[in-house]
Amino acid sequence: MLYLAIFTFLFWFAVWLDAKIGMKKIAKLEHVKEDESLHSSGPLLSIILAGKDEEKHIEASLQSQFQQTYSNIEWIVVNDRSSDRTGTIIDQMAKTEPRMKCIHIKQLEDGWLGKNHALYKGYLQSKGEYILFTDADILFEKDTLIKAITYYQNKRLDHLTLAPNLKGNSFWTNAFVSFFLFGFGYFKRPWKSNDPKSKSAIGIGAFNLLSRDAYEEIGTHKNIKMRPDDDLMLGSQIKEAGMKQHLALALDHLQVEWYPDLRSALIGLEKNTFAGLFYSYFMVLFALSGLFLSQLFPFIALLMTTGTTQLIFAFSILMLALAYNETANKMAKGANIYITVFPITVLLFMYSIARATILTLQRGGIIWRGTFYSIKQLKK
Repeated sequence: MLYLAIFTFLFWFAVWLDAKIGMKKIAKLEHVKEDESLHSSGPLLSIILAGKDEEKHIEASLQSQFQQTYSNIEWIVVNDRSSDRTGTIIDQMAKTEPRMKCIHIKQLEDGWLGKNHALYKGYLQSKGEYILFTDADILFEKDTLIKAITYYQNKRLDHLTLAPNLKGNSFWTNAFVSFFLFGFGYFKRPWKSNDPKSKSAIGIGAFNLLSRDAYEEIGTHKNIKMRPDDDLMLGSQIKEAGMKQHLALALDHLQVEWYPDLRSALIGLEKNTFAGLFYSYFMVLFALSGLFLSQLFPFIALLMTTGTTQLIFAFSILMLALAYNETANKMAKGANIYITVFPITVLLFMYSIARATILTLQRGGIIWRGTFYSIKQLKK
């Protein structure tokens, strides 16, 4: 047990050190000084967003975009088979915003995931030199786009993705979000996506900005027709093509309600948890075992051991908390408070992986936004 304690401590020390160094390499949008010349001579930006049953969010999201200080914009808003008032809302908004074009999709084409199909249809109607894919529930600060394009051009990028501030409406939803970001931070090492020598890639659905040339070079959404993690795969395609990609933090400029409650979060993760583990039973077992041994067992061992071994496990937990501070707390406002329930959030996340895997296997696929997609289709 002593050797396990030492190994656990060294593991979390390495994670903390890696994150402490790495997170400093990710820029914050708030620190970007906007290029004033872009107000008069900026390239045409096509903002493409797809919404399915988004009547609660889409109007506020679009209004926040209409208030941008960057003005050379066209909006392609795609109503993807909504059964609520989404279509009516965007049609009404288009009457007062001449730069906005609405597309209404009545039927999903075979071989496509709904969102990917909708975004691709939006692209076909766009004219911009730059393309921004975003979600229908994102709220923008008015200087978000001018700062993003300034950063994009200054760094000579092909792809810029921004991390928004994720918020929930309850303590446990926020605790779950914070744990998710912690895992994302130490496992994905998002700062590596900014390194052109690294194969690590990233893409966040809230904000994927890329040039039309780059998007067309990677084959558009046609290459990722059936990927439920389309945002991440878009970033992966960019990196695989040898193009330049950056992630920046935009906690003060983009905001989204990740999920309204914990139950919704668990349901939402059904669509991409198994996909994120490559539809592999081995990877599921590996993920669950890794979570238990590295993040839950140290707390159990603290109660089971004594003396030097117990002390080392205590220091392991301290290093884990410091790593949490360097990742989750840098990617979500006020996340540190949720370290107090860390063991419970580990169990919740393990449950979400097991639940999503079992449901996917029972159903033979996933249900996303009311549409069923078989595993056979998803693996194509």
